[in-house]
Amino acid sequence: MTPTEVQKLEKFLHQRLGNNNISLKQRPEAPDSVELLIDDETFGAVYRDDDEGELCYHIQMTVLSEDLS
Repeated sequence: MTPTEVQKLEKFLHQRLGNNNISLKQRPEAPDSVELLIDDETFGAVYRDDDEGELCYHIQMTVLSEDLS
């Protein structure tokens, strides 16, 4: 993802989820995705999907069972 694309996506997530503590971090080993962080803690990843000209983003979030206590 380009830096501009990441910035637009981060702004969208801030607005939609109502949380300005969300940040996206480039992953040099995976140029089609970024890390999803909340308060500097990794919560998952956002993947870019460009299939036959339709561009979308998929969010994969990980919740550990020990965090549910």
